[in-house]
Amino acid sequence: MEKVIKTLCRMCDDHCGIDVTVDEDKLISIQGNKEHSWNRGRVCIKGSRGVDMVTSEKRIMKPLKKTEDGFVEIELEQALDEIAEKMKFIQKTYGDASVGIWKGEAIGFAQQEEVARRFIHAIGSPNYFSNDSECFAGRWLGYSLVYGRWNAQPAFENAKTIVVWGGNPPHAHPNMTQQINRAREKGAKLVVIDPRYSAIARQADLFIQVKPGSDGALAWGVAKELIDKGYLAYDFIRDYTIGFDELKEYAQKFDYDYVAQETGMDAATMIPEFAEMIKESMSATVFYVGNGLEHHENGINNIRAVANLDGLVAAVDAKGGNYSPIGLPMGELTLYHEKPLKELHPIGADRFPVLYDFRQEYHTMTLMDTILSEKPYPFKGLILAGANPVLTNPNTNKVRAALCALDLFVVRELFMTETAELADYILPAASYLERSEFHGHGGKQVMTLTTRIFEPADGVQDEYQFLHDIAHRMGAGAYFPWENEDALNEWLIKDTGVSMETFKANPSGYNYAEPQYAKYADNVAKGKKAFDTPSGKLEFTSTYLKDLGYQELAEYFPPASNVVDPEYPMTMITGARKVMYYHGRNRNIDSLRSALPEGEVEISKADALKMDIQTGDWIRVTSKIGTMEIKAKVMEKIEISEGQIQITHGWKETNVNLITHDDRFDPISGFPLMKAVQVKIEKM
Repeated sequence: MEKVIKTLCRMCDDHCGIDVTVDEDKLISIQGNKEHSWNRGRVCIKGSRGVDMVTSEKRIMKPLKKTEDGFVEIELEQALDEIAEKMKFIQKTYGDASVGIWKGEAIGFAQQEEVARRFIHAIGSPNYFSNDSECFAGRWLGYSLVYGRWNAQPAFENAKTIVVWGGNPPHAHPNMTQQINRAREKGAKLVVIDPRYSAIARQADLFIQVKPGSDGALAWGVAKELIDKGYLAYDFIRDYTIGFDELKEYAQKFDYDYVAQETGMDAATMIPEFAEMIKESMSATVFYVGNGLEHHENGINNIRAVANLDGLVAAVDAKGGNYSPIGLPMGELTLYHEKPLKELHPIGADRFPVLYDFRQEYHTMTLMDTILSEKPYPFKGLILAGANPVLTNPNTNKVRAALCALDLFVVRELFMTETAELADYILPAASYLERSEFHGHGGKQVMTLTTRIFEPADGVQDEYQFLHDIAHRMGAGAYFPWENEDALNEWLIKDTGVSMETFKANPSGYNYAEPQYAKYADNVAKGKKAFDTPSGKLEFTSTYLKDLGYQELAEYFPPASNVVDPEYPMTMITGARKVMYYHGRNRNIDSLRSALPEGEVEISKADALKMDIQTGDWIRVTSKIGTMEIKAKVMEKIEISEGQIQITHGWKETNVNLITHDDRFDPISGFPLMKAVQVKIEKM
């Protein structure tokens, strides 16, 4: 007897509504849920192949322990006992901060993140790590330094001008693409800014091709144009911003010639056209920044420069701009007020204090150095869930050496990854169809409780149950009083005014609030700060950064790759999305792996002709970090500029992070240089 159960997909960060067809305990199919306001019945190739992931014979289903003869299966209770005892021994021997936890994306990343943060503080260590210290958090920081702690969502469907800056929604966020399409059907214009002629660029009314890392020069050039032409939201600037005079003065440097020199674009033609589009839309302008801007040595200031444009035209908490949604007041799981543990010197917090202050996030690249050097203190034990830093962190050889040097390395995973192979213990993780948790779609102000369609098999635990059991064994059980995930969910919503029955009765999402725009004005009327910044205003200049020794303005610094290095004359971009994959995930799903079975280096036709390279030829790519070998894919000139190459990460056999930098960072966020790496190439 087949039946359809509604829940959310977790094959990527879009968490689309899905209809899951099951026959007793057998998973039959996954299709889009037409009733969910987010995806309206659509599901991408990743989502539909969730069936293959959940039912794969390759899934790890029993706890594994590494021995001299390799991994052997052990009972779950034995694994939990041994892990807890070893964690306690390490803390007793080396200090409370000698252990940490690392949250990844492959097992979902909703409330699991907050549970992981709670756990590590509960056992007395401040050291929480995650994939966010090299993805997403850079953009979040850049905007938060302008807006205050940023939770804005692009209101594409009501926008009149949409600017996609360093992102490729058709391959990364399919539902965002549909929102853009619906806006364009109503007459919205689309501007795309990227070094590559991406899938979204092919749809643009205006495509601006820039050199990697030069985005800040363009943003400042656009700011100058808006100021010079008077295309400004004067009342908003006067009442709700600080630093406009300083911004106006600094912007004068960015004339057409300088912007053209830095970006490689036809600034004299394109900037006026771009500014005219903004003039026609003003507050109904969406500037959407993708992760293309994060991975540079000047990334945060470039992102701040783009965020400044929102303030110049009042596209802030606006109906067609970047909307700040109303949140649902869920219970707070973290212990940062109760047990902040700052005195234990979280790893990387002194080196990148902004990342620590805003995110309580610690720097994974500094962690590798700490493990190997034992400075500022020994770090000996790590629990890692659903991450694969051997393929996703820069400088793979150092990552591998550091993880192998740990006294205790525990990995929770669905599959045997390159990182899991290094573990002392591997514990099987529950899939997203074997858990129940809350997920929000902020822009829609919709909250959905996912359905646990299958109970986890014996030996398989969800994240809460695992950390609950370890915490109780380590004497921190008081911080994990909820018996299971369902009890935790009940606690999370107890002060929201919405009952569990309401969420269960709305499996396609509960719309808990209607949009309210320009809430900054309401805040002022109530005697509150307009924005959650030190000044209470949108900050074109930041005294917080100035006090830390950084630039008060979002000053532009040319990327090193703008000056050709004779030894490494090419510029490599990494990380462009492929629609069937999500970062390093899904290569272990045969039906998706077959669509693109191996990595490739994208190279312009002009460079290929110079070097007698054809598609399919093997190429050696070398940076100051290392060397890799990979097949070539020759692109048309507009697809990628001469002098540039692009390599997507995620393949073991062609691992681009063998040659990416773990020693060059954005000074504010600590994000590594990954999208303007100077390399040389040779045909093999």
